[in-house]
Amino acid sequence: MEMRRFGKTELQVSAIGFGCWESSGEYGEFDDQEIIDAVHLALEMGINLYDTAEAYGFGRSETLLGKALADRRDQAVVVTKFGIYPQDDIHHRDSSPETAQAAIERSLRALNMDYVDVYLIHWPDRDFSFEDAMAKMEDIRSQGKARFVGVSNFRPEQIRRACKGGSVDVVQYGYHLFDRRLERFVFPTVAELDCGLMTYGSLAHGLLAGAYNRDTVFPSNDWRARGKAFNLSLLSPDVLARNVDVVDDLKTIAADLGRTSAQLALRWVLSNKLVSTALVGFRNPGEVRANLVGLDWEMDADTRTRIQAVFDRHGVDTAPDAWVEEDGLGIPG
Repeated sequence: MEMRRFGKTELQVSAIGFGCWESSGEYGEFDDQEIIDAVHLALEMGINLYDTAEAYGFGRSETLLGKALADRRDQAVVVTKFGIYPQDDIHHRDSSPETAQAAIERSLRALNMDYVDVYLIHWPDRDFSFEDAMAKMEDIRSQGKARFVGVSNFRPEQIRRACKGGSVDVVQYGYHLFDRRLERFVFPTVAELDCGLMTYGSLAHGLLAGAYNRDTVFPSNDWRARGKAFNLSLLSPDVLARNVDVVDDLKTIAADLGRTSAQLALRWVLSNKLVSTALVGFRNPGEVRANLVGLDWEMDADTRTRIQAVFDRHGVDTAPDAWVEEDGLGIPG
């Protein structure tokens, strides 16, 4: 497993990280033991970064990860997040100092750990000062409950404001072949501030793994049934057939290289060296094995050109004029 520098922290993290959103229940049903077995296999195959959040099942994902790492804590870099809570069928945001303190205590109990390696504010809470929110994160660090702190899904200008309250060590955003807005809006700030960069959705939430066809219908308890992914039409009926066709064309490129479409997609993400770790959600050991085998290669310019030609041919705009949420603030400057 390739190891990468995690920004200005002293940590070295695996280029592929284990994403635990899939063990929240928001991707439909799953088997607890298969998740635990997947974590164990991932450790054996060299993955050392595990990303979860309080909002992933509100304790369910953290508890399961804690069980999986019970006697292997020293082998893992554990990341969790706080700050979004259900209220009137929406996710209310709260990054106030009181909430942050209570949340880290809950997360540590769920994980059955004394500390986490990285603690992030999950989404920007625009009702509370970013500077003061980050100052509280520094306080949590000083308590020994987190080694490093940072933010997720913040606009570049929000990161800069947060930096006035403390060090933003790590950031997290969505990034994959269908969604390259990060390159346009965030990469320059991440590079300038030397933040460790975690990217999620590496396989476009299953699309790039070839998991869907034109007729795929998601169950009602699966968030993908909404069609949109972070303010980008990805799986909605009006674009699903086109996007499946894109993946079919990518499979041809992958086959020419002796790879799968998932391996092609992961290598594309990792070809950007600013990325510290690309998160992949694993639900069982088979998925771990299938995605990690065959990543020991570099993507050349010709392959990147062929990939881009597929998106151009199908008319897919991978970096539209839209931020990752509809917050009314327009396009980042």
